[in-house]
Formats: sequence, structure tokens, C-alpha cells
Amino acid sequence: MRIDRRGFLKAVAAGAAAVCVPGGLRGAAGVGKGEKKTKFVFVLVDDLGWTDVACFGSKFYETPNIDALAKSGVKMTSAYAACPVCSPTRGSIMTGKYPARTDTTDYFGGGRRGKLLPAPYKHYLPLEEVTIAEAMKEHGYKTFFAGKWHLGPEKYFPEKQGFDINKGGGRNGAPYKSYGNRALRKDPNLPGGYFSLYANPNLKDGPKGEYLTDRLTDEAIKFIEAEKDNPFLCYLSFYSVHNPLQAKTEYIKKFKDKLAKMPKPKGPEFIKEHKSKARQIQQNPVYAAMIYSVDENVGKLTKKLDELGIADDTVVVFTSDNGGLSTSEGHNTGNLPLRGGKGWLYEGGVRVSTIIRWPGVAKPGSVCDEPITSTDYYPTFLEIAGLPAKPNQHADGVSITAALKGGKLDRKAIYWHYPHYGNQGGRPGSSIRMGDYKLIEFFEDNSVELYNLAEDIGEHNDLAAKMPEKAAELRGMIHAWRKEVDAKTMKINPKYKGK
Repeated sequence: MRIDRRGFLKAVAAGAAAVCVPGGLRGAAGVGKGEKKTKFVFVLVDDLGWTDVACFGSKFYETPNIDALAKSGVKMTSAYAACPVCSPTRGSIMTGKYPARTDTTDYFGGGRRGKLLPAPYKHYLPLEEVTIAEAMKEHGYKTFFAGKWHLGPEKYFPEKQGFDINKGGGRNGAPYKSYGNRALRKDPNLPGGYFSLYANPNLKDGPKGEYLTDRLTDEAIKFIEAEKDNPFLCYLSFYSVHNPLQAKTEYIKKFKDKLAKMPKPKGPEFIKEHKSKARQIQQNPVYAAMIYSVDENVGKLTKKLDELGIADDTVVVFTSDNGGLSTSEGHNTGNLPLRGGKGWLYEGGVRVSTIIRWPGVAKPGSVCDEPITSTDYYPTFLEIAGLPAKPNQHADGVSITAALKGGKLDRKAIYWHYPHYGNQGGRPGSSIRMGDYKLIEFFEDNSVELYNLAEDIGEHNDLAAKMPEKAAELRGMIHAWRKEVDAKTMKINPKYKGK
């Protein structure tokens, strides 16, 4: 007899919650009368670079509300996305698995070819995966999604993956009306894209001139207000700061005026990065204005939690799906001191600005340099909520509660696998970070590069030739890991005529 998995989950949800054992952590899920369950607000920004936030080093962008969040939480300085492009990282958050394990290794819709053919991959998040939203729904959590989804067509939309409400989540990787619309690149205030009318099948158009970042936050706040007395997962996934660059006129003027008063920056605007060039300086007023709107809306969210009296019961996470766009498609930002950017396996492509606030447990204003990655949120949320772990599901995630309390994590290494040619010029390969050392294996020529990130965060000094034993050790670990997760590989492109 065929059993519908989602129907089964719904049927057992109440019973599962009834047998859940409280987790012994402050705010952990309990079943006794009057006990509170921890609430969760997860804020994901699209393409936000590691130093695109003032408290992470930006001297041009302004993020007072995000900085305030850092002062009330933990600034994670070695936080990583599971992939240098969006869809794979988003899937890893949902599943707790590396993209290589779920065969979701490129942004959905990608397929560039070069010397090698791209590895085969799924253009959707499989329904067989029990997402973090489904896991929390099993125990009575209300679940909400707003913004960019980009994890497959309608059959795989948020409401099919455990979310009670979906506001604006669909198959597109950017605001709907922006695709192929060249006019938006010339006039950032045209309707479409980030300004209503949105043409989004999962979000009703607002009044003319309404800004998408504001609207998504307003929808999230409506959900929080309605569910303030219930445990909830509010997942706010901004389309910002992904192309096209569109922002409010007054904010663009603010940063144009600021730029005009700033001294000329030292150093080159661009440097060569293999066949591309990488921006080194943050100076785009429209991009700055988009970040400013994101910050403004983070402030609206945290203020609402305070007004409703639920801030002390709510864990807030702020992070990004990959590094900042620095090497193509407008070269929107610079990621210094990191090398490369979105689409690259260098730190600029995978290290992301991340802040986690866990009231009453994590020390406000603290800094944690323990390496974490986007697969970790799933088991971490379950542990904080006092819910049973799902080790067969979040197979690659590690609960980071110990790190949030100032301790160390029991994990040997973090891995990446990107067997694709992205839009940003990055080279296909695999990578590993173990301790301070990071090794990248490039597939086109089977070369490796080795860096000591503690001494060389910018990945300028390749140690592979000087430390062959360390390089061989890490390369062997990558190969063993790829075999373990059944990672798909690339093949020679018979039609390639380049060098």
C-alpha cells in the first residue's frame, strides 16, 4: 500500500509532540502547562558578502540595526555557505545535508560548459527530504516562508516542503519581472523587480512604488503578530541584494552624497582573478542603498519582537547564501580581505556574515571564530527547541550550541563540491577546511592550492608545494568524502575547442 509521507507526518505531529522530552536548555520545548517553546526567526540575505555589513568591516555600507543585532548576539566570523551559489546552499539549510549528497550542486537552471561538462544534478529539492520546516511542524510549530525560494518548480514550492504560509517563494532566483528586463538596469525605479507590480505568482501586487524588501518584512511581521503565543519558524529570505540593483531614490542619493565626500580609496579598483577581474572597493551607491533597506527591515523585525514581548523567547539568525558578487554581472561589491566572490571556492565565495542571537544563553556582543556551515542550522534549531534529532536527515549538520556558548565543535572538517562553471568565472572543483588549513582541488587540470587561513585569510600564499604532505592528506580526505556522499563528477567536453 502506498503511504503519503506528508499525510503521515501531519497525522503523527500531535502524537510526536506529546512524547517529546524537553531538552534541558533555556527556552527548550516543553509539554507541561505554561512552558514556552523557543521561537525562531531566520533571515537569509541573497548574495550578501562577508564584509558587506559594517560590524564585519564595511566602511561604506551602513547597517546600524544589523550591528545592534550583533551586540545582542554572537558574531560568527568563520561562518560558511555550503556552496558559492544560491540554490545548493538554500537546499542545505532545508535538509541539513551537503549539496553533493542530495545532488543539488548548482543553482537551479544552470548548465554552463567549458573544458568539462557540468556534473549532472537535480533542479529541485527532492520531496523525500524531511525539511527543517517539516521537522518542526511535527512538534506543533507554525511555519512561515517569505521571499526567494529557488528550489524547484511549483511541485517543490515552500508549501510542499513544510511551510504553512508562502509569501513570494517560487522557482525564480531573482524578482520575477526582472528576468531579461534590460530597462531595469538603466532605471532602478521602474516598476517590476523590486518595485510593485511584482508579477510574482505567490505574492499579490502592492501599491505602486512599494519596495519588495519592505513588503516581505511586513508579511513576516503579520505572521509573527498572529502567532506570537505559539512556537513558530519564521523564515524571511530576502531577494536582496541580488541583481538587478534597484533601491529607493532617497537612499541612493544618501550614498551618492556620502561617496562624493569620501577620500579616494587607496589601491586598485579591480585586480585580475584568473580570467576574470575582482572588485576590491565597495563604492556602489545603489547596492549600498539595497543593503540599507535590508538593515532597516531587520530593525523592524527585532523591534516587533520587543514590542510583542517575545524577544527573550526567540532565536534570531542573520546570514547569507553565498559571498558577494565581485567578479562579474556588475561587480557589485568588494570582499576584501577575502579573495574572489560569488561563484568561487575561495573565501570570498563561501564565507558569509552571520549573527546568531540566543537570549539568555549566548553571550551578547561575543565573537565566535569556530567554523560553522549552513547544514548546521537544522540540528541546532532542533536542539535549542528540545526536539529530537534526525541524524539520518541532517547527516552533514552539527549542532553549534556548544560554539554559541563559547566552546568548540566536534567536527573534523567542512567540505564543498562545485563541479560546475558558474556565471561569475569561478573554476569548478572541491574544497576542504580542516582547522586552519584549506585546500582547493580544481577539476580542469587536477591542480591543488593550499592555504593557512589563520595566517593568510586572503589566500595569497599557496603552500601546496611547500607542504606536500598536508596537501596530500587533505586531498585524500576530499576524495574519501566525495565517495562517501556519492558526489557526481565532471567529464571531458568533446566539443570544447578552447585551450
